[in-house]
Amino acid sequence: MPFINEILKYDSLSIVGLEKNVGKTECLNYILNRLPLQHIKVAVTSIGIDGENKDQVTATKKPEIYLRQGIYFSTAESHYRERRLISELIEITNERSSLGRIVTAQVAIGGKAIISGPSSGLSLRRWVAGIKKMGIDLTIIDGAISRLSSASPAISKAMILSTGAALSSNIATLVQKTKFVAEMIALPRLDDASRDTLCDIESGVWGVDTDGNIVDFKITSALAINSVKSDITQGMKIIYTVGALTDRLLNIVADSKRIKEITLVVKDFTKIFVSETAYRIFCSRGGKIEVLQKSKLIAVCVNPTAPNGYVLDSDTLCRKLREAIKLPVYDIVKNNYDI
Repeated sequence: MPFINEILKYDSLSIVGLEKNVGKTECLNYILNRLPLQHIKVAVTSIGIDGENKDQVTATKKPEIYLRQGIYFSTAESHYRERRLISELIEITNERSSLGRIVTAQVAIGGKAIISGPSSGLSLRRWVAGIKKMGIDLTIIDGAISRLSSASPAISKAMILSTGAALSSNIATLVQKTKFVAEMIALPRLDDASRDTLCDIESGVWGVDTDGNIVDFKITSALAINSVKSDITQGMKIIYTVGALTDRLLNIVADSKRIKEITLVVKDFTKIFVSETAYRIFCSRGGKIEVLQKSKLIAVCVNPTAPNGYVLDSDTLCRKLREAIKLPVYDIVKNNYDI
């Protein structure tokens, strides 16, 4: 099973959907049902709510999550009480979601459960650290594109993207949107002597000049970049924003005569909030973006059926995505075999 074997190379995995109803839960179930639990300890949680039989927004039917014997899972107290499986309670943490404290348990007799775990990146990091003390070999986080913190390399080393007709009913548009996200995940890691120092900075926009000196621009975030009158690109080889990278900062560097001499740096791809149009213009002028921490995108899973019933051709979609992103692409439902 090359797909599962690739996952087993890592100690943490996030599954991120680019839209609702793109098959993320089907992908999660596929993985949970095929992991070799006789050899490894696995724990799963979600940054949202997963496993409900009906989507609360679209009112469409959703696949439920099935947890096999031996799997550890963390969910809110209220959802733990609703579980349809037998489990051993391991821990009730001080972490809270809107649905109560987070409960961790191990499945004794397999069944279905709703998973709703920590709701922020910081609490997810604490969850991962705590669960690993229990001897867990692989943590799996069910995420969402609207809350990309779950896919940060600080939390999960590897990830799988779920995409599909719910994102766009046009194959070309769907492929382009997915490819752009895959490009951001694949951005190179910064190789510079200043990297360790930049990793320790907690806020603001900073520079590294051509002599290697760290420069504080006294800017609280990239969102406040328009308040700066001076040219921050002058004499710099690196411009680093701790928070979100937006079109504003991207365009400032894109308009600089020194664009080819400057590297824009972000913590990781989850901090990038630029439009594809602005990014393409930036790159066409010789601009480059690098990250301090890099994720590994293992594969893309697709759901060719939209909530309104519109169905894309699965074979064509998978082929065009594979050609565009140069990674394995699977329709889990159609090809429910060992991949």
